Formats: sequence, C-alpha cells, structure tokens
Amino acid sequence: QVQLVESGGGLVQAGGSLRLSCAASGGTFSSYSMGWFRQAPGKEREFVGFINWTNGMPYYADFVKGRFTISRDNTKNTVYLQMNSLKPEDTAVYYCAATRRTLITAASYVDRGNYDYWGQGTQVTVSS
Repeated sequence: QVQLVESGGGLVQAGGSLRLSCAASGGTFSSYSMGWFRQAPGKEREFVGFINWTNGMPYYADFVKGRFTISRDNTKNTVYLQMNSLKPEDTAVYYCAATRRTLITAASYVDRGNYDYWGQGTQVTVSS
C-alpha cells in the first residue's frame, strides 16, 4: 500500500510561484509513474501533469505548459510540481497520484481511473 502526502500549498499573489511536494511511502517509488491533478470548487478533478517512471519524461495539460514543471527525486521518494506565473484560475486543491500501470498515451495519463493511489491534497489559492 502506497501512501502519498502532499505539501507546499498556500496563498500566493497572481504571478507568484509555489512548489508542491508529494512524498511517497510504502512502495517502490521508482517503479511508479506519478500524476498531478487539481480540483476547484464545484468542478471535476482535472489532470495537470504526469511523469513517467521509466524515463522521467513529463507531460502537461495545455493550460499549464510553460508555467508548471514536474520533477521527481527517486532518492527522496518525492515528486514535485513547480508552479510559476500563477493565475487566480489555478486556485484549487492539488492532488498527487501514483500508478504501477505502464501508461503510454496522453489519454491514459489524464484518466483518473488509471491511478491506484491518491494523496489527501493541498490547497493552492492565488489572489488577484
């Protein structure tokens, strides 16, 4: 059983930056691909980005390309989401998720059903 714990959320002004962390325990972290999702009030949880366990290649939702960066440190069992140029519409609870599945298409990355483990989420609020 894998446990995921997100941290690093908070309140930031528009244009600012935050770095979220997701610490994993209870499994072989290096063999899990990791995703980031977010959920704003009254909206469905949506895909933000993904990083593959096999080659570390990231994939991003269009609305965060050029602003957000995903990275992972297998020695620390941690995945990061660096968020720059934040906008008020980025306000949401951000979740990390882990999967042992081999995902090779964009459609599979964004499908919440392909992830086996989820963290509890961390709130990000961007003020205008």
